[in-house]
Amino acid sequence: MERKLRSQQWFGKTGKDGFIYRAWMRNQGIPDDHFRGKPVIGICNTWSELTPCNAHFRELAESVKKGIIEAGGFPLEFPVMSLGETLIKPTAMLYRNLVSMEVEEAIRANPLDGVVLMCGCDKTTPSLVMGACSVDIPSIVISGGAMLTGKYRGRNIGTSDLWRFSEDVRSGVMSEEELNEAEAGMCRSRGHCAVMGTASSMACMVESLGLSLPGNAAIPAADSNRKVLAQLTGRRIVDMVREDLKPSDVLTREAFENAIKVNAAIGGSTNFVIHLLAIAGRVGVPLSLEDFDIFSRNIPLVANLQPSGKYFMEDLYYAGGLPAVMKQIESNLHTGCITVNGKSAGENISKTKSWDPQVIAPADAPVNPRSGIVVLKGNLCENGSIIKPSAASPHLMQHKGRAVVFSDIEDYKRRINDPMLEVDATSVLVLKNAGPKGYPGMPEVGNLGLPAKLLQQGVTDMVRISDGRMSGTGFGTVVLHVSPEAAENGTFSLIETGDMIELDVDNRLLNLHVSEVELLERRKRQAPFKSPYTRGYTRLFVEHVEQACQGADFDFLKGGSGSEVTRDSH
Repeated sequence: MERKLRSQQWFGKTGKDGFIYRAWMRNQGIPDDHFRGKPVIGICNTWSELTPCNAHFRELAESVKKGIIEAGGFPLEFPVMSLGETLIKPTAMLYRNLVSMEVEEAIRANPLDGVVLMCGCDKTTPSLVMGACSVDIPSIVISGGAMLTGKYRGRNIGTSDLWRFSEDVRSGVMSEEELNEAEAGMCRSRGHCAVMGTASSMACMVESLGLSLPGNAAIPAADSNRKVLAQLTGRRIVDMVREDLKPSDVLTREAFENAIKVNAAIGGSTNFVIHLLAIAGRVGVPLSLEDFDIFSRNIPLVANLQPSGKYFMEDLYYAGGLPAVMKQIESNLHTGCITVNGKSAGENISKTKSWDPQVIAPADAPVNPRSGIVVLKGNLCENGSIIKPSAASPHLMQHKGRAVVFSDIEDYKRRINDPMLEVDATSVLVLKNAGPKGYPGMPEVGNLGLPAKLLQQGVTDMVRISDGRMSGTGFGTVVLHVSPEAAENGTFSLIETGDMIELDVDNRLLNLHVSEVELLERRKRQAPFKSPYTRGYTRLFVEHVEQACQGADFDFLKGGSGSEVTRDSH
């Protein structure tokens, strides 16, 4: 017996209700047979001209629609708030949870049997996946793809070079005119960042989880194969509805472990941690911060991509894409995991190989034996913090230095270029109040620019610690996501300039060398955090956001809502 489509609870009704549900839809020129049993597929589109990475999505959606129609489905495109990383203030991360709620409610409230999630810029991917898996109807992701590799004076450049250019300008090595020339050559096509930043890491995340068709992560936005994949994605979602293949069938504990291992192999963004934790919370899969250390610990870096390596996303695609990366670490993966194309992860990579070992190296001759995410514990971060060793300096993996503390990002901006700042190359830069509640929204400011006077001395890296995040395009010896954050009044909030801090990455330790007696005295003098936000979404965010070690989702969004709508409005 064929399963009744969810959309028929709307379009299959008779009388007044059925009349209302269908009649107003007909003003778009929709034939009657579209309401009589065709699978209704929502296309959740994050197109926006304020989100440059996703500005080509109207065109890409047309390819998705073609595939849906070819497979006998009825496509209906709908918009959601789009999160553009480069423009939104104070930070796009503040609105990730809001968009996830919007997606969840839009899917559940409307006559949809399945949904295609159009994702690109950093937060659009986790927010759409979080929302869709909370409802748990058949869902598939199509990413927008990375832009073509940038060009500047005869060499390749990408977003990671922005941080180098910035330091070069501050140290006097590069002029503003040269910076403007590089700016004009970096973003030379549609798509998101050309390196393994957060956007590409998220595209790899959904593919390694099994939520997209194989090959989705690496096809450049400007390559016609991106449109081909979008059309195939449209075809596939219709079959997924007929098979009733839902996110809960794909997002198993084993799938999450695979994603962690793949993120290590590609040198993926540290933001991967906070987003994967949030997704796991929505589907009820137990996942802890420690899991990111455990499951990435023995995975070598095989993808030679900036910021951890040399090449770009365009190179990854032509070298075999993510399936070829997964093939290199196949023995470490759960190959039996089902994916949205109905095949197992093992079947999807069975015939793949690396076409360029300089870009995708074999596991026994990796780009770097250090990879993944290291989770640090100690009295400075009672609930954990993270560091990305593949993007850090080996000589700083064990380090002890004097803290130079900035109370917030504005304090940092005021003082970092002061020639009188008491700092040297052995110092540890500490930024407070950049966490989920303290900023609010946890901005990407953790990879602090170095003091100008040290840049002029040739210093290129220092240990930096914050309760904030870092752009996936960033690099350096940067400790992030300190939990509890300063606004939660943990030990991190008590650090003062002059304190000694010890980092030991190999032993997973981050400690503040201050006596318990002194910390107790400081705590007595400490005023409790009080948010200045008294209304609207930001107040809701501050009152309900969880800490980074839990995924920074809202405490009331754990678990799914389901797809049932119990009341008619007419």
